[in-house]
Amino acid sequence: MEKKYSIGVDIGGSHITSAAVDLTERRILRETVTERPVDNKGTAGEIIGSWAEALAYTISRAGSDSLKGIGFAMPGPFDYVNGICLIRGVPKYEHLYGTDIGKEISASLGLSGDTHVRFMNDASSFAVGEAWAGKAAGAKRSMAITLGTGLGSAFIEDNIPVVRGKNVPDLGCVYHIGYRDGIADDYFSTRWFTGKYRELTGRQVSGVKEVSEAARQDGKVKDVFTEFGSSLAGFLSPYLLRFGAEVLVIGGNISRAWDLISPSFEKGLQENNCDTITSISELKEDAALFGSAYLMDDSFWSSVKGSLQYM
Repeated sequence: MEKKYSIGVDIGGSHITSAAVDLTERRILRETVTERPVDNKGTAGEIIGSWAEALAYTISRAGSDSLKGIGFAMPGPFDYVNGICLIRGVPKYEHLYGTDIGKEISASLGLSGDTHVRFMNDASSFAVGEAWAGKAAGAKRSMAITLGTGLGSAFIEDNIPVVRGKNVPDLGCVYHIGYRDGIADDYFSTRWFTGKYRELTGRQVSGVKEVSEAARQDGKVKDVFTEFGSSLAGFLSPYLLRFGAEVLVIGGNISRAWDLISPSFEKGLQENNCDTITSISELKEDAALFGSAYLMDDSFWSSVKGSLQYM
């Protein structure tokens, strides 16, 4: 039987989402989708066990006979070439440090030797998903960012993440680049919004949703979104121009308030003579599933595997 689908996996801070993806039709098999909570402070065995349970469900719904393999969208630090977790010094998943994830998942699921388990950075997986099956499909060069707990980003050319070269910053992403009194991640993330809101009102909130709700009633709070949009455009424009990005795809929780950000952001791009088209992700969380599943496409894998060591 022809093996025509692969499983895409998105590893979040406290959950796993998995789904079978038809590689020929670029379609998620909805009946195979599962999202499950994971104790990120658990032992390696407990975490791997939770992941394996989710994957077993997806495989059972799709059937194992036509499975090409499993692709993981994983947060770093991670050895994406060898499938070994390098996370340590933080509460989430630190007990996975040094674990060969591919080997453990294969053993847990009883996978055959020719069923591959592959890995890619989560931000790169989102960007690849958008380039292969989303808003950047058809563009030669695109950039994708996720605005949430942190600033995720990736540059894509012909569906492949660009992580080295004169046209992209070091590591092929922008979160670590110096900005004002810190780095970009400090200013283009949830904590910046909640901090600004606390300065303005004296009230503590847990996320941008509460800030956006207040902004629709209070012009001073709305100005926070205006400032964010203008700053983000000023920061991104040089990188979009240098790379020649035709499309910028934006995802993450903060993108849900894009109507408050868009006017100042678009104005900022114009002021910087940047004509990159801005699109809000419609795939949303599915983008990482598409991108990770695409690791099983032989042509894509041949092109991307040399870049994994630099992610």
